[in-house]
Parts: sequence; C-alpha cells; structure tokens
Amino acid sequence: MDPIIWKGLLYHSLEYFNLIENEENYMVTSKIIGSFDNTAYFVHYQITIDKNWLVQNFTVEYEVNGEKFKVTGLKHGNNWTINDTDRPEFSDFKYIDISLTPFTNTLPINNLNLSKGQSSEINVIYINILEGKIKPVKQQYTHIGQSEYLYENIPKNFEALISIDNSGLVENYPGLFEKVYYK
Repeated sequence: MDPIIWKGLLYHSLEYFNLIENEENYMVTSKIIGSFDNTAYFVHYQITIDKNWLVQNFTVEYEVNGEKFKVTGLKHGNNWTINDTDRPEFSDFKYIDISLTPFTNTLPINNLNLSKGQSSEINVIYINILEGKIKPVKQQYTHIGQSEYLYENIPKNFEALISIDNSGLVENYPGLFEKVYYK
C-alpha cells in the first residue's frame, strides 16, 4: 500500500503512515508530529497485526515537550505484557487505541466485519499520548452504511460518524482527522 498522510484537525498534526502486507501479517509504521495546547509532540509507532486485524505486538515511542517515553506491548494467547510487565486487566482484549491517530479505529472495523445495522461493544487498551496513560476502555462500533461507522465511547460521552475507504482506513473523522494524501 502507498503511504497515507492524515491531518489532525484538533491536535494540529500530520501523520505519515505505511502499511505493508506480507504472507503472515500486516506491519504498520507511522510518524506523527504536532502541537496542542502549548504541547509539542512527536510519535513513532509500529504495530504487527495478523490477517484478522488483531494486534500481536506494538511499540509506541513518543516525545512530549522534550520528554521521551516508550510503550511496548506483546500478546501471549489472551494476555498482554506491557513494558515487560504482565497486565491481567487487559486479558482477552483484542484491540489497542493510540490517541492522536485514526488508524487504530481500522482494527475493530476490519476485524468485526459488522453487517449494516450491527453493533459491537469492545474492550480496548487505550494509550493516551498527551497524558502519558495506558488504561482499559470500552468502545462501541455500529455499521451505519457502506463506508460509515458510528464510534462511541462507553460511557457514552463521545461519538463520531467515521467514514472509511475500501481498506477500512479512516478518510474522515469529523473534527479530528482527515486523510489528505493517498494514491
């Protein structure tokens, strides 16, 4: 797949994204640079995803106002090791959500393969870059139309109607992200 560039509307960012498919899995590499609320940030993430769009491992290296951080995750069966520590609170979690990128919405969209009108509530490892936090969250996806999904946080304090391309990658996430370069 050719590189994609997403523009972060709220978080004043640009993301240069690559997805490479091989016989066994998908490899994602991406770099984000931006500024928000007097905070400058840089993010580089790598994710290995199986052919069912389930994360097998990830590395997120980021810098916020000059301070560097790194988060690694490795899936062992139904369990996760985060930064070399077993994290039982993430047992049976299939998805991650990295703030500042729309890509991680693609994971449940492509994995769940919902029919029009269907919804699914999921558990997600949420990595909040600007706050430096990792926590379990619940989300819900509803397939609205051919290329539209309703995304909701649970409890329902945020929702967005996301439009995707034929690969399940976000084209428009109103007020947050839009795809600005692709072939």
